[in-house]
Amino acid sequence: MNRIELIQLKLKKLKRRHQQLVEHSYNYKQSDSALSDFFEFRAIKMSYKINRLIFLSGELNNKQSIA
Repeated sequence: MNRIELIQLKLKKLKRRHQQLVEHSYNYKQSDSALSDFFEFRAIKMSYKINRLIFLSGELNNKQSIA
């Protein structure tokens, strides 16, 4: 497996986890606002990681197409 495939696998896993965190945040919105905020914060941090991987995979794709 090359780096791009590894990044894409990691990206898929992070997106799935991000979706779960967003759903948990929404489900706890009415009953426990502190827990909802915690899940929302974790989801935001996860989105930063996702965006970094998307940027990195784009740069790797550009380098391979140039070489």
